This record gives sequence, C-alpha cells and structure tokens, in this order.
Amino acid sequence: MNTIKTVLLLTLLTFILIFMGRAIGGPNGMIIAFVFALIMNFTSYWWSDKIVLAMYHAKEVKQSDNNILYDVVRDMATKAKIPMPKVYIIPNESPNAFATGRNPSHAAVAATEGILRILDRDELEGVISHEMAHIVHRDILIGTVVATVAGAISMLAFMARWAAFFGGGRDDDEGMGGMGLLFMAILAPIAAMLIQLAISRSREFAADAGGAKISHKPLALAEALLKLDSISKRIPMAKARPETAHLFIVNPLSGKGLTNLFSTHPPMEERIKRLKAMARGSY
Repeated sequence: MNTIKTVLLLTLLTFILIFMGRAIGGPNGMIIAFVFALIMNFTSYWWSDKIVLAMYHAKEVKQSDNNILYDVVRDMATKAKIPMPKVYIIPNESPNAFATGRNPSHAAVAATEGILRILDRDELEGVISHEMAHIVHRDILIGTVVATVAGAISMLAFMARWAAFFGGGRDDDEGMGGMGLLFMAILAPIAAMLIQLAISRSREFAADAGGAKISHKPLALAEALLKLDSISKRIPMAKARPETAHLFIVNPLSGKGLTNLFSTHPPMEERIKRLKAMARGSY
C-alpha cells in the first residue's frame, strides 16, 4: 500500500508539473524548468551524502574501534542482505539517526552520541534496521525524484508569478490568463510541498515495517521510537536544518508551530500502533 501510495502521489506531482508548463509557455517552458531541476537534483543525488555528513560533523567509525554501533550496523546489514554501509557518529546529545547514500553499495548510516547513551542493544538494532530498510527501499532515490519534480514546480511557479505580474500568460487553448497564472503560482507549490511531505511520511511507515522484518524486533523499534520522540522534543538537535529533517528517524526539529503542522514524519502514535500490531501478527 505504501508503494502504491508513493506511485500515485508521484503521478499527481507529474500532472501538476505538466499542467503548469502548458499554462505558462506550452511544452517548452515545462521542459526547460524540468531539465534545470533535474541537473540540480542529479548533483544532489551524487554528493548529498557527503554534504549532509559534513553538515552534522559526523565522524566515521572503523571496525578496529570496537564500537557497538559498528557491530549493530554490520549485523543488520547482514540480515538485510546488503553491503556493509559506512558508519558515522554525530557529536550531538539529541538522540537520532539517519541513512544516506545513492544506493545500497554506496550507503552510510549515522547515529548521534545521544542515541547510543539511551538505547539498549535491542532498541538500537530496531533503529538501525529501520535505516537499513530505507537503504533497501532506495528511499534516497525516491526522495531525489520527488525533489526533482517538486523543484521544477517551484521554478514554474516563480515564472508564473512574473508572467502574471507583467500581464503575461497564454490566453488560448494551451494556457490561461494573468489571474489564473497568479492563482496557480500560489497553490501549485503548496500542493507540491504537501505531496512531498505525504511521500516522506509514507516512506517512514514503510521503513518501520521493513526494519521490523529485518530485525524481527518490532516491539524493540516501538520502544526506541517512544524514547527518541520524548527525549528529542526536550533536546532538539542544535543547528538541525529543515531541508534534512526527512532523513532522520524522528524529526530533529523542535516541533513547534508550523514545523509540527508540516512534518516530514507521520504521527508517532500511529507508527508505534502499527509496530505493535506487527508484533501481534495482526498488521
């Protein structure tokens, strides 16, 4: 169901893009914006892992360090049947973790010092298995495709605002007038953002389910999520960036105001409910 939902939402994003392109300047306007957004996101896809790891001052952990995080990542990677990802520790007391990398052969898992202090071995396995599921599901690729289309929509919206301001717009069978362009320039980016958030939340549900199957410990993951949700709200991650919030297993931001309304993560109560249902065999 999560896969079907993701495909449907991506299709809806594509329809918005096509409609906007035709409204502004016919097919040519749409293609130019899409190609430019594709170039930007192709660059992000290849180098975003290095950028985000550097952003949070993550330090690589080697096997010789005899670190519990390295051992857990190795065990979960074996169970997930993927190559061993690189392992990083983030010097931050806010408990959290994320996976990045363009594919299973070029992946990395990072966890904060805070998460290592509060979770026991089973709970840490639950968290890391969640990140392994993101790698297996190629969620970084999905996120890049979504960002490409959403970015193109935002660029077209910017073009539409200027076209409406100067009285432009194609007032024929292929487009609309100035007021129609202005109206669409406001609504389309909002719709794209909401769809992007919906896809992100859907992939989190899928990673929870996939992680529980990898570790065979859905209750351990549920307990870990409960701890992370509670403590991360009291100790939000310092200098966390909204554009990277979707990477983490729980929202690293404070969760106040609009940040909570437009969250990249599904409600924690629902995530825990589904994991407990998996443990009972009723999900």
